[in-house]
Amino acid sequence: MCSWDCCCLSPRSSGVDLEGWLTCQINTILFDCDNTLVLSEELAFEACAELANEILESRNIPDRYTGPQLLNEFVGQNFRGMMVSLKAKFKYEMDQDELEKFVSREEDQVITKLKAALKPCVGVDPVLEKLAKDNKYYLAVVSSSALRRVRASIEKVDQDKFFKRDDVFSAATSLPKPTSKPDPAIYNFAMEKLGKKPEECVAVEDSKSGATAAFRAHIKTIGYTGSYEPEKQAEMKEVLEKAGCQVIMNDWTEFEGALAKIDSL
Repeated sequence: MCSWDCCCLSPRSSGVDLEGWLTCQINTILFDCDNTLVLSEELAFEACAELANEILESRNIPDRYTGPQLLNEFVGQNFRGMMVSLKAKFKYEMDQDELEKFVSREEDQVITKLKAALKPCVGVDPVLEKLAKDNKYYLAVVSSSALRRVRASIEKVDQDKFFKRDDVFSAATSLPKPTSKPDPAIYNFAMEKLGKKPEECVAVEDSKSGATAAFRAHIKTIGYTGSYEPEKQAEMKEVLEKAGCQVIMNDWTEFEGALAKIDSL
């Protein structure tokens, strides 16, 4: 997709020495998926809460979660990361086989909900359309969520046409050892596969964990607050800035200006 010439061509097709890339400007945009491209978090956390409550009940733990409560506590983490956090919080045992069974069930239940009701984030589609038309930036998706879920999400809202199938990356699925943001492993993995350096990339993230992962991977990051309720957006602006986002946008109509600011840093 990238139309840049000289040192900014992809090494996968040009054979250019990577050392020559150090002076390149940004030519790659790495999008988080959940609540950045698609409004999936609320739907997904409804399914996650159902499974979390099943686990707690099976351990005779009286606490219960609603979807919004779980979202507030674990936003930006994938289900595997949430299960590890819940296990540590409530101090119960869960072996790997049981964990994998719940991870598989969660994927199925979330995908069912997404296929029924998922919508794109407000205003993102025209931005993706323009980026594709301009053909100036390479576009990829870097998510904590399972790969099957991410692909189902972007396919449901017809965003898959903007991303090559192999340029959708999942911390839960793509890595040799599954992890979750804020671990930067998935960003490092994506850049390695794309043949990109951190200084060539900009990430777009809506959560503390996602922004932290991008920051730890040394990628300049645009924070997006538009998927939060209006009364929470100011708080999230501060959270994202503290997590390392250099620019914050509240609406996708601000993206072009936000990208220009990032590119000038």
